[in-house]
Amino acid sequence: MTRVVRGAKGATQQGGRPVLITNARQPKSLDAEQRNKRYLISMAVRVACFLGGVAAPTPWNWVLFAGAAVIPPIAVMLANAVDLRRPQENADDVTPARPELEVDTVIRGTVED
Repeated sequence: MTRVVRGAKGATQQGGRPVLITNARQPKSLDAEQRNKRYLISMAVRVACFLGGVAAPTPWNWVLFAGAAVIPPIAVMLANAVDLRRPQENADDVTPARPELEVDTVIRGTVED
């Protein structure tokens, strides 16, 4: 059974490790902005292909018109693509192995002021 431990200072991951803000996912508003930007860039390329097809000579205008016809479905797929990548865990995220003191162990030393 795995449980989520919550501490006084905030949420922790399963196993009691604290959640790092660097491992947080990208906010949905920023993801939506990036998808809108990809769509607008794709549509700008489509308009450029169409205008280029109007001005280009005969063999090239068909290629540009075909590009202007193919770009919309690709633009929609790129706009609907949600970023599902998980953040990578760093080697620093792994808790180091700490040796435990054995029972009845005395550590000798002095305390200085």
